[in-house]
Amino acid sequence: MTGPGEEYDDSAFGGALRPYVITKGRSRPSRNTISIETLLVAISPPRALPVSATREERALVRMCERLLSVVEAAAHLELPVSLVKVLASDLVDSGHLSARTGVPRAALPDPQLLQEVLDGLRRLR
Repeated sequence: MTGPGEEYDDSAFGGALRPYVITKGRSRPSRNTISIETLLVAISPPRALPVSATREERALVRMCERLLSVVEAAAHLELPVSLVKVLASDLVDSGHLSARTGVPRAALPDPQLLQEVLDGLRRLR
C-alpha cells in the first residue's frame, strides 16, 4: 500500500501489473482508428474528467491541449504505445479528446506519377 503523495512501485511485479491496472485490464483500444501516428487534441472547451480518471489520463488530456501524436504522447508519458492507444481511445469515446488520422492511403498520390513529374522537372534544366 502507498500513502498520500507516494508513488506506486510495481518493480516487484516486473512492471506488468501497472499497465494492466491503468487500462482496466484491456489490451486493445475500443476503436481501430487509433494508430501511432494519430494526432490527438483536447476538446475545446475542456470537459472535466471524472474523479475516477487515472493520473495518466489526466496527463494525456493536459498534454493534448496542443496537437500531439500518440507516439509522442507515449514518449512523454514514458508508457508503451499500446497502452497510450487504449487510454486515447477511451478519452476520445468519452468526449475529452479528438483524434485526427492522417491522409487515407487512397488519397495519396501515385508514386509512379510523382516519379514522372520529378523526371520531367529534371529534364527542364
